[in-house]
Amino acid sequence: MTDHSAAAPVPLDSPLKTLLTGAQMLFVAFGALVLVPLLTGLDPSVALFTAGVGTLVFHGVTRVTVPVFLASSFAFIAPIQGSVANFGIPATMGGLLAAGLVYVVISQAVRLKGTAWLHRLLPPVVVGPVIMVIGLALAPVAVSMATGETSDHIDYGAAIFLSMASLLVTLVLAVFGRGLLRLIPIMGGIATGYALALLMGVVDFSPVNEAAWLAIPSFTAPSFHWAAILFMIPVAIAPAVEHIGDMVAIGSVTRKNYLEKPGLHRTLLGDGLATSTAALFGGPPNTTYSEVTGAVTLTRAFNPKIMVVAACIAIGLAFVAKLGALLQTIPGPVMGGIMTLLFGSIAVVGMNTLVRAGHSLTAPRNLVVVSLILVFGIGGMQFGGGQFTLQGVSLAALVGIVLNWVLPGADEDE
Repeated sequence: MTDHSAAAPVPLDSPLKTLLTGAQMLFVAFGALVLVPLLTGLDPSVALFTAGVGTLVFHGVTRVTVPVFLASSFAFIAPIQGSVANFGIPATMGGLLAAGLVYVVISQAVRLKGTAWLHRLLPPVVVGPVIMVIGLALAPVAVSMATGETSDHIDYGAAIFLSMASLLVTLVLAVFGRGLLRLIPIMGGIATGYALALLMGVVDFSPVNEAAWLAIPSFTAPSFHWAAILFMIPVAIAPAVEHIGDMVAIGSVTRKNYLEKPGLHRTLLGDGLATSTAALFGGPPNTTYSEVTGAVTLTRAFNPKIMVVAACIAIGLAFVAKLGALLQTIPGPVMGGIMTLLFGSIAVVGMNTLVRAGHSLTAPRNLVVVSLILVFGIGGMQFGGGQFTLQGVSLAALVGIVLNWVLPGADEDE
């Protein structure tokens, strides 16, 4: 009798391989995941925790069918920075919780009515410039961080050197990197800038020395203020539309139609509940990460359980207080260098949305809609006062939706 056990291959989904692949997925997402809290003044340990919990919530809603990892959304960086400055972190969390509930409402409308109404309400001529506003509204913040204006102990010369070195490495990895390197340009740029900052002696390690090895993250409960809620709700529009593209992208990689099974209404619901759950703990909103989609393409790791493992590892790391403290020692100019590229790339995504739609932007109707969204959003226009102030991205999105609805259709495009 032949013994087949010795020659049997290791199962493709062995626990060890699933664990290692899950850790690799978290590694790919890690740089971008912690970038958002570091730029917005939120706690990176809380962001790790809410990324893990949000991913588990998403997979609970979608019944572990889509291989995606949810973490901090770049689209909310500028609005969170503006909201924290104006209303504080608890009120910002209240606004973000409400933004998550907007996803939930959209998901139920999609379930009942399909997606045609969403494309009519939010055509490219509205979504494109709103995404551009999200990227460009706080471009001056990126520049001030890159030049050292926000860092007390780093002078202009050292700041420019650190920010441009970080930016250069990020650019090189993004454009010329191959394999896994191409998936971690942000992490590569931050690591290079941090190493240079260490050599220059401008890193303050006192937070790390004071932190315990293990501790509960500094969770922040939301509070509710109308001004913060009105400021944040419209920001959910662009990521909700982008979510459809994310589902199509991961579906094209795995050759499955996730818009049908588990259904777009379920994936949107999972995203919205994950964002609202994150806000309950003081974490940034969640979104499906394109870096992880790239990693899935490269590694052919199509099993959604791998993302559940990555989520559990993220939750575990959130309680390592020294790690959170270490992340907060990254100098401002290093982050500023990355931000200059990041905010610009968000604006390019918006521009690409307009270009791919193929409409004539000089047609009077389109010219009016795009122009007013850009100037109102970037220029700082605001309506109202006190609790009912409309400004920034929220005002730009509302103006775009109303103009698109009121103005007659454009025959000039033909």
